[in-house]
Amino acid sequence: MRIRNSVVAGFTSLVALADMAMSSPSLEQIEKRNEATPQLKNWGVVLFRAFDGLDIFGPLDALQLLAFQRQMNLYLIAETMDPVTSQPSSAAMNTYNSSFWPVILPTHTFAIAPELDVLLVPGGPGVRAPNLQNITDFIADRYESLEYLITICTGAGLAAKSGVLDGRRATTNKSAWSTITAWGPNVDWIRQARWVVDGNIWTSSGVTAGLDLTFAFLTEMFGYEQSHRIATIMEYTPNTNSSDDPFGFALNLTSA
Repeated sequence: MRIRNSVVAGFTSLVALADMAMSSPSLEQIEKRNEATPQLKNWGVVLFRAFDGLDIFGPLDALQLLAFQRQMNLYLIAETMDPVTSQPSSAAMNTYNSSFWPVILPTHTFAIAPELDVLLVPGGPGVRAPNLQNITDFIADRYESLEYLITICTGAGLAAKSGVLDGRRATTNKSAWSTITAWGPNVDWIRQARWVVDGNIWTSSGVTAGLDLTFAFLTEMFGYEQSHRIATIMEYTPNTNSSDDPFGFALNLTSA
């Protein structure tokens, strides 16, 4: 009986493995699917001191799972090649003298960055620094050649300062609403929004909203199947309603 049970169990396992193999896309299927989707190969991320980590690594975690199935290149772009820290530059913003600040190593400077298909601009306390003209100039200079511009959280403020959001709909972090929206008087700021799409510019609300924007972008560009596969691996349930913004309500930003 034990032998029979072992044989049955082994056969069942083989059937399960066969089912998995049949259900997994072959290399040929992946290549055909990639040919039918946008070739967004070169992705850039703007880096600056006092960035918000999740604004960057939330979207990148999802996107690197996509990179297993298509060629994608990531460029981390800053003013210099020096390591970029998330530590605030102002001592007043680091009251307890903490040293709990991750560091990112740039791959390129603004001066030598390659051609990009997609540029991602994160937010963080550092967007309030007075010396970010190099970033806003870079956004303005590169925008015309981009396929898509994505801003996360208060990164929309940098895009607004660059002028590329003028006359467009956009959103940003609701906790920093009054500060960031003042930087774009010619922007149609949408208060009640998890993310906003206007042409080839995608802007998200605060921090975690960047993940929801990313999955909406993946669905739009590469299809629901691909987006759902990545979300399942990450064990994340994206908010698929761009107007479902509880933080706009919580912070009383629902009226003009």
